[in-house]
Amino acid sequence: MSRSEIAVCDRMIPSGTPGIALWLRNKRLASAPPGDPVLLIHGATFASESLFDVALEGRSFMDMLALAGLDVWAVDIRFYGGSTRPPEMTKPPAEAPPLSPAMVAVDDVASAAAFIRAERGRDRIAILGMSWGGSVAGLFAATHGSTVDRLVLMAPLWLSQGKRRIDPGGELGAYRIVDVRRYETGWREPVPAAERDRVLPPAWFEAWATVTERSDPSPPRPGTIRVPSGAVQDVRHHWTANRPLYDPGAITAPVLILRAEWDIDVTAAMVEDLFNRLGRARHRRRLDIGAGTHMLLLERNRWQATRAIASFLTEPDLD
Repeated sequence: MSRSEIAVCDRMIPSGTPGIALWLRNKRLASAPPGDPVLLIHGATFASESLFDVALEGRSFMDMLALAGLDVWAVDIRFYGGSTRPPEMTKPPAEAPPLSPAMVAVDDVASAAAFIRAERGRDRIAILGMSWGGSVAGLFAATHGSTVDRLVLMAPLWLSQGKRRIDPGGELGAYRIVDVRRYETGWREPVPAAERDRVLPPAWFEAWATVTERSDPSPPRPGTIRVPSGAVQDVRHHWTANRPLYDPGAITAPVLILRAEWDIDVTAAMVEDLFNRLGRARHRRRLDIGAGTHMLLLERNRWQATRAIASFLTEPDLD
């Protein structure tokens, strides 16, 4: 099957805040009724299309899940990507506090999930969160458990000692300015030099950068994007301050946690600690994938994660 057999629909849906709309993309097989729905939640820096829907060798992560028979949805949290941008993001960042922390983002996930459940007539849907999106997904699953069918956490942020790369220090304003092309250096950094072009082929990075650059409708300068700073505030106030945003013991849905070998943003110790706290989950699994970084879903070995996720989301009832 090919991308041409995938139905695509983009919408703007209301959030729980008047005047703020959320961008929502849906992909599914065009030739069959919608399968089991899964909602994807992006990370701290890049919006959903950038992380989940860049076509690499003809197929994106969303495409591959759709081709596995899933009804795939991706949301942009407010002030990211295609969702509403506030006036604060047209002013100097120092003029407003950090935007879109997880405690706000979880409300946007609730709005998107409620829309999908109503659209598909489902009581529960699966949730997948990547990196900071894993924080938001975990918080949602802990507080909205009756609506979560299964939970996938891809390199989820969790408690850690010391600073994380996402936080360079200094005062936090409403948003950060990220140079897309400069991100390549940090992406490749943990990969052994001889493996870098295999793990992330230059053409793949270019495809990703092109999609990512267009995710900001009004960049401060060419090649940059504006990114809400709330996720960095979460790292400071919660993940490096030993103050978890949520209690993993409150999650009862089946959980799959994935992490790649060369991920220096989410360490093996962080994932192990989180996994051990998921004691009430009906089922829990942990998968370590070799030869990949924090951005595994956009790398050569993405197929390993994609197959494991699709299998977890489509296998018979886990209750």
